[in-house]
Amino acid sequence: MDWTVKAGKLSPEKLRSLIFNRLHRRRSDILLRPGLGEDSAVIDFGDEVCVVSTDPITGASCRLGWLAVHVACNDVAANGAEPVGIQAALLLPEGVQDEFIGQLIDDMDAACAQLGIEILGGHTEVTTQVETPLVVITALGRAPRDRYVTSAGAQPGDIIYVTKGVGLEGTAVLASDHRETLLSLGVEEAVLQRAAGFFDRISVVPEALAAAEAGASAMHDITEGGFCGALWEVSAASGWGCEVMVEAVPVLPETKAICAALQLDPLALISSGSLLITAPPQVSIVEAVARVGAKAYPVGRVAAAAEPVLILPSGERRRLTMSVEDELWRFLAGK
Repeated sequence: MDWTVKAGKLSPEKLRSLIFNRLHRRRSDILLRPGLGEDSAVIDFGDEVCVVSTDPITGASCRLGWLAVHVACNDVAANGAEPVGIQAALLLPEGVQDEFIGQLIDDMDAACAQLGIEILGGHTEVTTQVETPLVVITALGRAPRDRYVTSAGAQPGDIIYVTKGVGLEGTAVLASDHRETLLSLGVEEAVLQRAAGFFDRISVVPEALAAAEAGASAMHDITEGGFCGALWEVSAASGWGCEVMVEAVPVLPETKAICAALQLDPLALISSGSLLITAPPQVSIVEAVARVGAKAYPVGRVAAAAEPVLILPSGERRRLTMSVEDELWRFLAGK
């Protein structure tokens, strides 16, 4: 068997051949099942649906529990579902300290308190099979049956929005876990302190629920592969292309500074905390998101085309490739 794959997500080709094409059992009450660009399952429960999503945290060490809860809950919220609770699988290396475990659970509990959800259970294990802690979270949410949202819902003519700024999670991880490297490259201490604070902006639950209620046609939590990866996945799920003006994509000053120092592309940096939304022009996404204290920026449109395209400041049109390597993994691989 060929195990020569890079760190990160499996390629779309491998997902299709090794996973999706081997899933043959179908139930009538499963409304959304595994597919490119879809991070959750949607299960019919009558007047409501249950939305379920699972996510690991593998590229961060600081505030691991807080990040794990929010990242998983972001996925169900991106389907228009209100998170209800989580289950956690904690795989811990031999020699792990009690203090670490206690802090991990405290951070998870604090994230749950912010979201108004519970830790429903899970599994803990100390194992020789991991060298660093691995946290895997399954989030469960609920939504009205007639108002859940999928990545496949984007339609030609829809406006594409991005909330807050891209690269939030990656910026916070780099500022926290690689502070000394960044200081040596000339990034100011004040910039790193502000960037580490981006962990507190990781949740997209309020703006996702507001956008779903307003009439968003599709949403996608911008995680691994960053904005470029999310854009490609929405295009793959919906079957439509898109055109995005690169200059319109919001990148915060701290993200610009850290990415410039490390020679990373902020548009391909893991971006939990930022949400990609599509909606018909008559839907007031900017106003809906503003009512919950977030900003949404129009960056382009869904197009009746075969592929997503980035329009550079020079006017050059750059086609997005099928597989986007996340800049955080590229940085970690080079250390």
